[in-house]
Amino acid sequence: MPPFPKPTFEYVVDVKKEIKHIKKYRDTKLGRAIPKSSSTNILIATWNIANFGVQKREAEHYKIIAEMVTWFDVIAIQEVNDNLEGLIALRNELPTKYGCIYTDASGNNERMVYLYNKQKIKLLEEFGEIAVPAEDNTDIKLPGNGSSFSGFSRNPFIGSFRFVNFDFMLANAHSYFGKEDETLSMERRSLEAYAIARWADLKRKSKYSQTTNIIALGDFNMPKVEIGDPIYDALLARGFEMPKHSTEIYSNIKNDKHYDQVVFLPGIKSKITSNGSFDFDGALFPDLYNDKGDIQHRNYVRYYISDHRIKWIEITP
Repeated sequence: MPPFPKPTFEYVVDVKKEIKHIKKYRDTKLGRAIPKSSSTNILIATWNIANFGVQKREAEHYKIIAEMVTWFDVIAIQEVNDNLEGLIALRNELPTKYGCIYTDASGNNERMVYLYNKQKIKLLEEFGEIAVPAEDNTDIKLPGNGSSFSGFSRNPFIGSFRFVNFDFMLANAHSYFGKEDETLSMERRSLEAYAIARWADLKRKSKYSQTTNIIALGDFNMPKVEIGDPIYDALLARGFEMPKHSTEIYSNIKNDKHYDQVVFLPGIKSKITSNGSFDFDGALFPDLYNDKGDIQHRNYVRYYISDHRIKWIEITP
C-alpha cells in the first residue's frame, strides 16, 4: 500500500493532553473500557499501524502510539515496513520491559511484529511462519471460489507464549487486499483466511502440538462480520470462533469495515472475559476536529497514528 498523503497543515500536538483524552475516552465512553493488566489476566491486541516506517511520524505521535501499546501484554502489529525506522522510534518510547520479535519483510515490504511484556509473558520455543507446502496448495479450496491458492502474500507469523501455566499460540496475519470489491481479490483473501483456519485445525489435532490454545489475529481485510461474507465464512470454516461484538465499532476509522479481528479455537472461549475495539480517533486531537472538520481530522489521524483501530481480548485462564 502506498503511503497516505501527508497533511499540508501544521498542528502542534500536546502529548500530555492527548494521552488524557484517550484515557478518559477509554475509561468513560460506553463500550470502550479496556481492563487493567493484572496478575490474573492477559490482554492481547492486534493493530495495523498504517505504513509504519514509511509515513514520517513525529516524536509526539510515537509517544501517543506507545501509550496505547502499554495497555496490553502482547500486541501483534501489522504493516511494519522493511525500514524499521518506525518500530525503532516506537520502542524508544516504550518501557524497557517490552520485548520485540519480528519477521523478515515479505509482500508489500511488510514485517509482522509482536511486542510483549517480558515481566509477565514468557516466550516459548515455537516461532515461525505458516507456510503451506506447495503440494498442499490444492487442499486450500472453497465452494464457489474459482481461484487457486498459491501461497500467502505475507505468511502469518506464529508465536508461542506462556502466562503462568497457560500456554497459547498466536498467528499474526495481514491478508492480501488487492482491490475493494474485485472478485479475484475477494477470492484470494478468502483462500488465505481458509488456509489459516485449516492450519489451526490441523495444529490442534496433531499429537505433536505444544498447545491447542490457538488464536489468529490481525488484519484479515474482512468487510463484514456476518454469514455470507466470504472471508468471514472461510475463516470460521474449520472451527475458529469469534467473540461476540459488544458494540458496533468498526475496525477502520472510515467506520465501514471489520477488517481487523481476533478469532480463537473453542477451548479458549470460556477463558475470554472481555473484548472490544478501541476507536482512538474518537478521542484524539479534538481541537483539530473543531478547527478543520471531519475529513482533515481523519486525514491527520490516518497519517500520524493509523487508519486502523485496535482490536483486543482479555483472557483469564
